[in-house]
Amino acid sequence: MNGTREPILNSIRRALKRGPLAPEVAAACETRLVTHRRNLIPARAQTLPPRGQVELFVKMAETVNATVARVKQADDVPAAIADYLSGLNLPARLVRAPDPVLDALPWNERPLLETRRGVAADTDPVGVTACFAAIAETGTLMLHSGAAGPTRNNFLPDTHIVMVRTSQVVAAYEDGWDRLRAARSRDGVFAMPRTVNFITGPSRTADIEQKIELGAHGPRRLHIVLIDDGEAA
Repeated sequence: MNGTREPILNSIRRALKRGPLAPEVAAACETRLVTHRRNLIPARAQTLPPRGQVELFVKMAETVNATVARVKQADDVPAAIADYLSGLNLPARLVRAPDPVLDALPWNERPLLETRRGVAADTDPVGVTACFAAIAETGTLMLHSGAAGPTRNNFLPDTHIVMVRTSQVVAAYEDGWDRLRAARSRDGVFAMPRTVNFITGPSRTADIEQKIELGAHGPRRLHIVLIDDGEAA
């Protein structure tokens, strides 16, 4: 990481006509990067027990126009997705991210649900992905790119369906970053994914006549299938 960062920072310093950082300033910067000091975090999530955080996540997600279906086990996910699409008279055709977590689901139990595994195309009406974490304080999903999670699958289909486990719900954004650092660190070195997406509700804009329009820059629907596996963090 340092080998990549230093040339960029040195270039910025030269453009600003600034010399190298004094040793004590550089040491202070490195300490701050390593310690990940937290900012002020709203108490509404931090003071709740794990189950309370799950309920807050659902409440906040629905507040921003996401919909939530709760199931008891992962095997119930395909049926929940089929019911959701049928209830809105949406095409029973979807692309699912090439994620082993999604591969393990019993898609064959819903033969009328046409599924394709891979990267989303502009002709895919529905996309299904897993997520990395769910942030209770704002009802936000945290996803990161990788072989199992192409970023375009989060944004290209008009309807985005995300599978979440209660064990993935955390109180605040900082907790999500802590999990990501722990999951992506090897031998004390953090390998940052190329992209980290925070998704709060479906895409929207109010630029046109100050009216909320859904689906302006991404999916117009965000549906969350929450697996209540009894393992809230």
